[in-house]
Amino acid sequence: MNYLSQSWLINRRHTLRALGSCISLPFLECMVPLRADEQQTTTPKRSAFIYLANGVHSLNYQILKSGKDYQSSRSLKPLEKHREVITPISGLHHPGALGHHHNCINVWLTGGKIGPSNRNTISVDQKMAEVTAPHTRFSSMEVALTQGSLAWTADGVQLPALRRCSEIFASLFEEPKGGKMAQRRALRRKGSVLDANLAEVSQLEKKMGAEDKGRMEQYLTSVREAEIRTRRADAWLDTPLPTISDADRKRSNRDIAQTMAGDYFRTVYDLMVLAFQTDVTRVATFSLGGEGDAFAIPEIGITESRHQLSHHGGDAGYIEKLTNYDTFAIEQFSYFLTRLTETKDLNGKPLIGSTMTLFGSGMSYGHSHGNANLPLVLAGGTDLGLKHGSHLDFNKDAKDFQGYALSPDGALTSAHYQLCSRPANNAAHMSNLLLLMAQRMGVETEQFGDSNRVLDI
Repeated sequence: MNYLSQSWLINRRHTLRALGSCISLPFLECMVPLRADEQQTTTPKRSAFIYLANGVHSLNYQILKSGKDYQSSRSLKPLEKHREVITPISGLHHPGALGHHHNCINVWLTGGKIGPSNRNTISVDQKMAEVTAPHTRFSSMEVALTQGSLAWTADGVQLPALRRCSEIFASLFEEPKGGKMAQRRALRRKGSVLDANLAEVSQLEKKMGAEDKGRMEQYLTSVREAEIRTRRADAWLDTPLPTISDADRKRSNRDIAQTMAGDYFRTVYDLMVLAFQTDVTRVATFSLGGEGDAFAIPEIGITESRHQLSHHGGDAGYIEKLTNYDTFAIEQFSYFLTRLTETKDLNGKPLIGSTMTLFGSGMSYGHSHGNANLPLVLAGGTDLGLKHGSHLDFNKDAKDFQGYALSPDGALTSAHYQLCSRPANNAAHMSNLLLLMAQRMGVETEQFGDSNRVLDI
């Protein structure tokens, strides 16, 4: 092989052309059968994941008592009315994220370990999508305010996300622009490009070294997955879209200014409920922003970014605003649970019974980037066997746990921040919770991420 001539180099134009085919279909992740008239014999199982960046103000968030008799903290008060269908969880952590705050959002649903030589692993929502996709038009729904989604493929590739509500609605519920035939021609052109690239790269692979072959195999896997999605998206074009009522269309097919965060959050939640109700997908993720860019909420007097507030340095004004931000975000999550409770499933029961929802963060205390004792609330899924109504506290299960750091009047002190940086219970992995959710969704596995057992809820 003549390395000086560089005849072994891959044509970058071909690579980018194929890569574009892989990433240009954010809502065509359609791992679906070629028969759209499949009859439902059981009630669908669904899961939604909502991410809050930069943790919370721990002193106003932490619940002190475990079990059924717990008292809601100030930040969690909006969820009190949903007490019978929620489980606040304390003490879980991702070992692979400890000390690496920039990875908190990336490993929240993967339990992976990302370092100089580590690639992310599949997120639990995508593991679920492998099971649910044969029954739905879209395998999953990804929404994010300011950056990439919470979803990661088996190859450690972050899936793209949509942000504008009107675009999300159009992607899920409207005919493609130009009509079905134009969309079918476009999909088949993509399929032809993918086929050509697979053939060409297979020839180039013979000239590569072992390291390059590993990288190329990851790339080829993505191309093959895109080819499957493209073919199955083509098949779904002949399936009628669900009928959307005027009320639901008015509620969810609109765009909201960023300065009206509550209206935006609720509209996204309405879209998620509508997607579950019409069974166009059974898996959804919603990121409220990344660790460095979660936005302000001027409608409630917060002009600073969430990241800025999380580095409060003990400033009382910033602490109060951060707590108000936490409470505001949890109020919107409460709205989502209310909508799931009000909306009927295919069997006439409330949608919340068949829908598991996880709300939380991959960080606990943003000021010091503490990422132990993660703030998490699991809700819904009672028809899937979940039993709620208690505060599940893994800190108190730790052998050497001395109790929460309290002042004489019973309030948490700043010593509590140490618990948010170093786990009290090293065995309490968040992946144990993700494993439970995966199993309840029908994923046949005894391991997910760095799980060491499955939680019992």
